[in-house]
Amino acid sequence: MARFPSGVVVVTTRCQDGTPRGFTASSFCSVSLEPPMVLVCLSNAADSAWSFARCDRFAVSVLTPVHQPLALRFATKGTDKFAVGGLRLGPGGLPTVERALSELDCEAYARHPAGDHTVLIGRVTGVRLGEGSPMVYYDRDFRTLA
Repeated sequence: MARFPSGVVVVTTRCQDGTPRGFTASSFCSVSLEPPMVLVCLSNAADSAWSFARCDRFAVSVLTPVHQPLALRFATKGTDKFAVGGLRLGPGGLPTVERALSELDCEAYARHPAGDHTVLIGRVTGVRLGEGSPMVYYDRDFRTLA
């Protein structure tokens, strides 16, 4: 699958105690137009897996090439992903990526076990569009579109 190009997103939520949690994903796509739904796949070994297994809302930020350091930070296990800048609070109170190509607010709709991952499906409740070109993950590296 490393030879299949895909976009890159950061997905965030908050624990019940308000602690922000998040991860980087390249397995993200549209599921339905009516109602609008998306899916993202999360490793069951991720630091944030427990939080996303129980959250009722999450946000998806579609990244641009300038977000590469942030994408790496959110992909690194054991780091404080929220200690450094690059994020802001969206209208629903969830952290989102500053200057993201797009931001989606989602209500958790379903979760499906899939091997060593969980497929998280969200119903899109809000969208904000930014400017720029998408960052692409291909052959185990971040790329840009020509």
